[in-house]
Amino acid sequence: MKYGTFGKTGLQVSALGFGCMRFPVIGQDPSRIDEEQTMEMIHHAIDQGVNYFDTAYPYHAADFSQGGASEPFLGKALGGYREKVYLATKLPCWLVDSREDMDRFLDEQLEKLNTDWIDFYLLHALNRTTWDKMVKNGVIEFLDAAIRSGKIRYAGFSFHDEIGLFKEIVDAYDWSFCQIMYNYYDEHFQAGGEGLAYAARRDIAVVVMEPLRGGALVNGLPDEARKILSAAAHGRSEVDWAFRWLWNQADVSVVLSGMSHLDHVKENLLLADQASDAEWTSGDSEAIEQANRVIGKLQRVDCTACGYCLPCPEGVNIPRNFQLCNDHHMLKDPSAKARYHGLLTETERASNCVQCGQCLEHCPQQIHIPTEMQHVAELFG
Repeated sequence: MKYGTFGKTGLQVSALGFGCMRFPVIGQDPSRIDEEQTMEMIHHAIDQGVNYFDTAYPYHAADFSQGGASEPFLGKALGGYREKVYLATKLPCWLVDSREDMDRFLDEQLEKLNTDWIDFYLLHALNRTTWDKMVKNGVIEFLDAAIRSGKIRYAGFSFHDEIGLFKEIVDAYDWSFCQIMYNYYDEHFQAGGEGLAYAARRDIAVVVMEPLRGGALVNGLPDEARKILSAAAHGRSEVDWAFRWLWNQADVSVVLSGMSHLDHVKENLLLADQASDAEWTSGDSEAIEQANRVIGKLQRVDCTACGYCLPCPEGVNIPRNFQLCNDHHMLKDPSAKARYHGLLTETERASNCVQCGQCLEHCPQQIHIPTEMQHVAELFG
């Protein structure tokens, strides 16, 4: 297993992290975790050197408005293993309405996880709305107090918004780490590579989520792109391509994998074991660029996210809706709909477009935005 120094903490953390959002379940109920199978997966990962486990308040719940089964199960599974791992979980910022709520959620999570401390505590899924609300409600004082009390050891945040806000948040507090969506196709999306470098310059460890884009870079990869990668390195799997691209970057501290089967654990462990010896060549970089061009040709809306169409008088986030629409069409991304409903407010969604057409005269790409907004609303509605 490859290990690296986790930013300013100085801790040695495994390059592969276990994301606890996609445990195998019984039937269709996300709260009915297959305990026997998942326990075997977790213990095997720990025995083979994985020491970073990432969960969150709503994981394995019916929706993100309530606590899920992931935290209680992980607390149970780590019995006897707690001292061997670093535990990360997250404050559900969208459910926080006061400073008191922060303490209440943290105490509830400590109890569910059956632990006296949380190693890495994140503000979950920060965007402009939630960050402003958290600051107003005293989150800086909360984090300082939680660290002083020993309930958490290190503070961080996960992020889903634009690079400007990412830099603002990085500069607002003495963070130990952050978590961003990052993969070879999303190198310039949200925080992206620019955010990765910005955090690293401040000695902030960076944890990567969605290395496979929810599986889309494997299951949804266009055949032409698949052939390009295969020709460049015969026998290298799509998963290996995605992980190797990330592990080749020194500023990436941990790559989270949402594993749902023991075979996934074993495959990812093997890739992590090979990571320290993996050579990344100029030919590999060129193959990734070619594959990305193939994927890009499948986009439905030629939106560059310039923002000239904003602000929408109704509050619709036009570029973000188009990004999710393209995710669906380019990579058959199964999580695009979930992100549409989970990361956009009701006001920001395409379904709130009233077809006023005010945006049309501002779009340099001459996209017929009202028509495409209707398509997005029908696609994800």
